[in-house]
Amino acid sequence: MTLSTRTSTGYVEDFSPGRGALPPRAWYASSDAPSLSLGGSWRFRLSGTAGAEDDSFAAQGHDAGSWAEIAVPGHWVLQGHGAPAYTNHVYPFPVDPPRVPTENPTGDHLRYFDLPAHWPAPGDGDAVLRFDGVESCARVWLNGTELGEFKGSRLPHEFAVGRLLKTVDNVLAVRVHQWSAGSYLEDQDQWWLPGIFRDVTLLHRPVDSARDFFVHASYDHARGTGTLRVDSDAAGRVTVPDLGIDVTTGEDVTVPVEPWSAEIPRLYDGVLDTGGERVPLRIGFRTVELSDGLIKVNGRAVLFKGVNRHEWHPETGRTPAPETMREDVLLMKRHNVNAVRTSHYPPHPAFLDLCDEYGLWVIDECDLETHGFTEQGWRDNPVDDDRWTPALLDRAARTVERDKNHPSVVIWSLGNEAGTGRGLTAMAEWIHGRDPSRLVHYEGDIDCRDTDMYSRMYAGHAEVERIGRHLDGGTLKRRRLPFILCEYAHAMGNGPGGLADYQRLFERYDRLQGGFVWEWIDHGVKDERYGYAYGGDFGEELHDGNFVCDGLLFPDRRPSPGLAEYKKVIEPVAIEGDARGGTIRVTDKYDFADLSGLAFTWSYEVNGESVASGELEVPALSPGAWADVKLPQPPPAAPAGEALWTVRAVLAADTAWARRGHEVAWGQFPVSARTVPAFPALVRPVRADGLITLGPAAFDARTGALRRCGDVEVTGLRLDVWRATTDNDDGADWQKGVRLGPLWRTLGLHRMRHRLDAVERDDDGLTVRTRVAPAARELALSTVYRWQSDGDRLRLTVSVEPEGDWTVPLPRLGIRFGLSAADRVRWFGGGPGEAYPDTRTAAVVGRWESSVDSMQTPYVRPQENGARIGVRWAELGGLRVEGDPAFLLTARRWTTEHLDAAAHRTDLTPGDTVWVNLDHAQHGIGSQSCGPGPLPQYHLHAEPAEFTFVFSAAG
Repeated sequence: MTLSTRTSTGYVEDFSPGRGALPPRAWYASSDAPSLSLGGSWRFRLSGTAGAEDDSFAAQGHDAGSWAEIAVPGHWVLQGHGAPAYTNHVYPFPVDPPRVPTENPTGDHLRYFDLPAHWPAPGDGDAVLRFDGVESCARVWLNGTELGEFKGSRLPHEFAVGRLLKTVDNVLAVRVHQWSAGSYLEDQDQWWLPGIFRDVTLLHRPVDSARDFFVHASYDHARGTGTLRVDSDAAGRVTVPDLGIDVTTGEDVTVPVEPWSAEIPRLYDGVLDTGGERVPLRIGFRTVELSDGLIKVNGRAVLFKGVNRHEWHPETGRTPAPETMREDVLLMKRHNVNAVRTSHYPPHPAFLDLCDEYGLWVIDECDLETHGFTEQGWRDNPVDDDRWTPALLDRAARTVERDKNHPSVVIWSLGNEAGTGRGLTAMAEWIHGRDPSRLVHYEGDIDCRDTDMYSRMYAGHAEVERIGRHLDGGTLKRRRLPFILCEYAHAMGNGPGGLADYQRLFERYDRLQGGFVWEWIDHGVKDERYGYAYGGDFGEELHDGNFVCDGLLFPDRRPSPGLAEYKKVIEPVAIEGDARGGTIRVTDKYDFADLSGLAFTWSYEVNGESVASGELEVPALSPGAWADVKLPQPPPAAPAGEALWTVRAVLAADTAWARRGHEVAWGQFPVSARTVPAFPALVRPVRADGLITLGPAAFDARTGALRRCGDVEVTGLRLDVWRATTDNDDGADWQKGVRLGPLWRTLGLHRMRHRLDAVERDDDGLTVRTRVAPAARELALSTVYRWQSDGDRLRLTVSVEPEGDWTVPLPRLGIRFGLSAADRVRWFGGGPGEAYPDTRTAAVVGRWESSVDSMQTPYVRPQENGARIGVRWAELGGLRVEGDPAFLLTARRWTTEHLDAAAHRTDLTPGDTVWVNLDHAQHGIGSQSCGPGPLPQYHLHAEPAEFTFVFSAAG
């Protein structure tokens, strides 16, 4: 066959979803029919425009010897051909739908393959070529015959190819365009990454093979029975051995079953046998309904403790390996996450298999977002233009048909941030008609005309509470619907703060059925220049910087402090009360599971060290039930000091997702308060040789600056109010409210001047009076350092008095100083990780030890990090520091100024000095990178303050 030496590109800008593909159908991982993965090394040629090369490359015998090779699945821009680009919502090309730029990177792909020896002979059935994901538009040939073209990047497309296959020397040719009309429907907040990025598979289709089928498996919670019916395009039989089921397709059968839920994901193995093919089934019985204004599963309201998950790997982009997907699910389960929103497209179908197996509620979202049209007031938005409706319906159908047999999928989502319009209504109507067994979600449907729940993103705490109290207004239908936060707690950089405050609202008001933290993982691209790259690092004309790094996991999948906080906040067992009375209250906060799978332990601790421990008898409470549990008597030989109980709930046996002993929940309860040791001022300061000595310390006689304490040299000790602003401090340019990061810089808090007013000696100490203020402002902090000694120890009392009209909170308030040598840090207080006023729920009071380097939190964009909260005492660099009250501790090998100036981790070079911050307080974190700032109770107001530190030699 002679292919055209001219190139047709009209399909690239066509409104239609494509041509030639088979109708969508259910996806399943395997059957007894042969299949052949076509993944591996493909020949590749990149052109700068859609029509730069003709179609002759698809012909058999075309010489591609000079072409490059790339891995499929994969993105060519992550394999040295072009570069990735990141935008949050603006289109990186002129908006003129459905037209796209002439400059349109186009990748021609060739895959040569032979059929395996076991492949059935020609005429014995048919064959299907399946693409699970190609961005953004593909045209396909097999052995020189054009099969068709398609759009819909994160959706499957199949072509009938049986008549074209040869035993050997098959040539599969695929032309992929980065930009197409479909790009207008795929403006999700992520990297633009063209390529064949999901599996390509050749499937044999035997005579009488299974085509499409729909597993209906409902559960009657009142009777404890499940009803199974498998509708199939090909007639056959359905067997479920564990239930004694053997029925024909299309036949209802009702039997006693154990239901499926995210907490107890009971699956039954079955088989669909159509005569020509046997397809394994994994069946979960459950019923999803809207009842009494609530989302209920199996008759019970559910509380979503969820995350939004983009598919991401720092080296392969949206091509995560199976083990990476499994790692994600295991991490979610181990951190008490019970739900996933597949933002903003259907995931690889194997991920949903894992959700079925391990137990996660899923909001399955269609591959649709047109957010960039907000820049023109939603004018020409495709979802309100009938010409686009067939493409929208195609995307809805391919989502639903592919994933309809997953019990984990309880809600379909029409897409994300696509405005409103007739096309969305058409999608909702089609989905409701095709699958009435699930609910429909779409956050942009503010009046809930087409959807089954009221959904919002980034609503503040006060508004969420009004919604919970049904005081939000809106249409009558909306007021009668449940509410979810489909996105909240933007996890960008240090944070998110305020998680515990949200969770209290979710648990207080039935209408609030939880939320989904944005998002699961930072989308940092592994890069030898920066460690991990983000928007702008590849020379993009338009980009949104590190807004793409906003996850609870770092790019390498290490959990961030935000995930540790979220795990604690959403733990499914409440362990609380006042242990001074000898009892605590344990509450089962699961929706379905009792506590029989957990064991409870206690530890009695004094000054951060356990002096006794044991097991605690807790009844196997049912969901929602509580019990008051008596603690043992404190050990009679326990030493004096600050005492507390720690009670933990751990797995009593191995599970599919964690080993026996894995901690699920914990609580701590003070028994006796901390006693601050007495400090008599016994030593007079003495001046000699330009120094003032006071006990173990020496000061500069002229400036009053501390030079050493004992044998430890100290530099630069002074009041500090600045922190390297976090992403949440800085907020976003489009936000209308106050953004404290920029305001702090405008006021000059990052360049405070320290004026020395007096150095005064008296009989029992040294007083240094200063005024700390920014240039060009009358605002100031009158600061007095009062030094005293008992001979062996040195006490510093810092008194701060604001001057002027301070209308903004401070970033921090404390002292900082440098130590010439420090590596190991020991402390008694909150740990093991960082914590701030509104992110401290997960801080466990105890004794901890770390290296200075390990105390740093490696945010992709460097910023304030690493504070340990509630510290009673700390030892580092030969010094012991005790605080009154407890303080926040930070230690790092670079200054705050260096941290503030860094754009990437590689900008930070360790110096010879370890800089220590002892903070009386810090401002809260919040989530204003895309949401509300810290709640008022976490603001650090400029007001009179006094705090004390006692320095001595480390023991």
